[in-house]
Amino acid sequence: MKPVKILMVCLGNICRSPLAEGLLASKLPKDKFIVDSAGTGHWHVGKQPDQRSIATAQKNGLDISKQKGRQFTADDFNSADYIYVMDGENYKDVISLAQTDEQRNKVKLILDELFPGEKVDVPDPYFGMENGFTTVYQMLDQACDIIAGKLIKKHS
Repeated sequence: MKPVKILMVCLGNICRSPLAEGLLASKLPKDKFIVDSAGTGHWHVGKQPDQRSIATAQKNGLDISKQKGRQFTADDFNSADYIYVMDGENYKDVISLAQTDEQRNKVKLILDELFPGEKVDVPDPYFGMENGFTTVYQMLDQACDIIAGKLIKKHS
């Protein structure tokens, strides 16, 4: 049986989605699930996550330093079983590339796991203060706990 693939998406693929990728991957059995991340923009393709994301992850026992930024493409709908986006703009950008209802149904706002139907965005910490990364980490950690529980239950 092929592993279930989950894709985390934000704008640049250097702050929020790398943290979400690292968090969710740490909560799932590696033989059954693959977690990846991408950005809707192209500015950071091939680059490491933001140093503040790397530091925040390390403080919490995760190493995301080997991740490399990449851009979301329409092909991701074919390889990913689930696509979690960090905010409403990312949602619009990803959905605009979807060609079928099946593809559109794969895309969810990640914080809908914590706040169903409220359309809450994960704030982008890039231009904010240092503690923004800690806040984002905590939000994503809670959401990923819920996602991991649902995925393990559904795919075990």
